[in-house]
Amino acid sequence: MKNFSRRTITGIFIVITILGGIWLHPVSYIIIGGLLLTGSIYEYYRLISHTGLNPQHISGIITTISVYIVSVLVASGSSSPVLYLIIILEIIYIIIVELFRYQDKPIDNLAHTVFGIVFISVPFSLFPYMAYGFRGPAPLISSGTLDFSPGLMIGILLLSWSFDTGAYLFGSWFGRNKLMERISPDKSWEGFIFGLIVTILIAWPVSLWIDFPGTTGWIIIGILISVTGTLGDLVESMLKRKAGVKDSGSLLPGHGGLLDRFDSLILSLPVVFIYLTLFG
Repeated sequence: MKNFSRRTITGIFIVITILGGIWLHPVSYIIIGGLLLTGSIYEYYRLISHTGLNPQHISGIITTISVYIVSVLVASGSSSPVLYLIIILEIIYIIIVELFRYQDKPIDNLAHTVFGIVFISVPFSLFPYMAYGFRGPAPLISSGTLDFSPGLMIGILLLSWSFDTGAYLFGSWFGRNKLMERISPDKSWEGFIFGLIVTILIAWPVSLWIDFPGTTGWIIIGILISVTGTLGDLVESMLKRKAGVKDSGSLLPGHGGLLDRFDSLILSLPVVFIYLTLFG
């Protein structure tokens, strides 16, 4: 009960802080995305270090932040996509640096350094792309940017949190059939199904507030989030089990670290973005 109360209080704080920052102004929106990205990549490398490997923390973090900054500039129309070529140079630098680190497992270190960049920067760098060029509610403080709206990201987060809450509560009380016990013993099919139902139900009022991409579109997004969010959570659980740790961090009492709380976005954001690009 004590852990549940702590988890609830922290959850309320997360919702107010993240949604408030995203909705307030384009600058705060970009800052929130950047903070989530930076914290997640830091926790990822820290997690991998528990396995005895030594990825390039600083170079990996700098490259990940670079991807995010370039994405902000390109998504806002301030720069050409050619700017992404900088990332190739940074990856080449990381490969060269490994030659001089005298590590026992250079290939493993390189693999996890680069995988961390892809694993974290791809989903979180879609934050700006989810805000520029899509219709929806304007930020609370107007910035004069006509093609900016935090609506899509707000809706995605609401559906993601609805699924997590429904799956956690119902799974804790009635979960009997394990979803993937060898990776995450606490997850159950009952929790997943109930979380999916809750997410679909919440998609309707979300669509009344944020009209794009319509009620059907939001229901489809809810289903995509439920499935891919669960898979993203399982991927992080697999990494934690390999590292022998319970949580990726301790920043959020009752939830663990940022990566623990936002791991569901790692797969769901790219899939939702692809859906919106093709069918939105």
